[in-house]
Amino acid sequence: MTLLGRTFRALLPYGLYKHMYIIPEQRERARLEEERMRPAREERARILALTARNVDLQNIHAGKRCFILCNGPSVKRQDIRPLKGEIVFSVSSGYLHPDYAEIAPAYHCVPQITYTLMTRADVIVWFREMHERLGGAVTLFLNHTERALVREENLFPGRDVRYVDLAGPFSMYPPDALPDAAGEMPGAQSVPIMAALISMYMGHDRIYLLGADHDHFRSGEYKYFYEPTVLRGKDVSTDEHGKLRGGWHDELQGLAALWSQYRNLRQIAAANQIAIFNATAGGELDEFPRVTLESLFRDQTSTTAGSSD
Repeated sequence: MTLLGRTFRALLPYGLYKHMYIIPEQRERARLEEERMRPAREERARILALTARNVDLQNIHAGKRCFILCNGPSVKRQDIRPLKGEIVFSVSSGYLHPDYAEIAPAYHCVPQITYTLMTRADVIVWFREMHERLGGAVTLFLNHTERALVREENLFPGRDVRYVDLAGPFSMYPPDALPDAAGEMPGAQSVPIMAALISMYMGHDRIYLLGADHDHFRSGEYKYFYEPTVLRGKDVSTDEHGKLRGGWHDELQGLAALWSQYRNLRQIAAANQIAIFNATAGGELDEFPRVTLESLFRDQTSTTAGSSD
């Protein structure tokens, strides 16, 4: 601005100065900020439109129990066939279990995918294998970040695919609030936590974890009950033999964060009269009371045995 211009502005009454200069400048800044934020707001609206569809799942299983079948090696030591007829959530590549078709899980959860060793092409192959093995009636839960890939590659044709928004740490949410699968939910570090949050939204009041071993800090290996297929060697934290790639410094920090999320999960459950039990055969997860899978079906087994005499 020239000296003459500055002098002119200095001599103006404040009211006129504000009307001629301050207000237009404020409006221009607001317009530029709106332009800057518009893509983020539009993306937020798209995400909420995806998750809003889940409102029909709220309390759909009120007062019922469910089982979250995780993929720890301990599952090989358990007979999971009694889960047939129960409400079961499977996770990730859990469809590789030889009894998967018999127990016929109703729901399957996949965590948000991190593209490091795992490429877009890898995920496409994995999702196609998943679709073939899940069974037609299974509802699939993905994070909203996978929506574009599913649409562009025409994945999961004819399947009920639901999207959730795993957004931000647990500390951003009220510690006693039930998760909102039709809005935003805490970002889950492990897929059993994602499945538990969804099951709470559905109204389950008893949640049983199976195969949630979390004991690789003792064994030095991170393995599953199955042999990986299309994802062999694609885990950023382990090699193709299940050996940890990194050092304990990063691994122990990750474990502390994971255990913190399980504690958050326990607190939400306690505040809402939901009981979470660990029915894993072994493992190190100590945030929930232990039960044996066999004890949950003992009466059923006894009745069956008695009727055959």
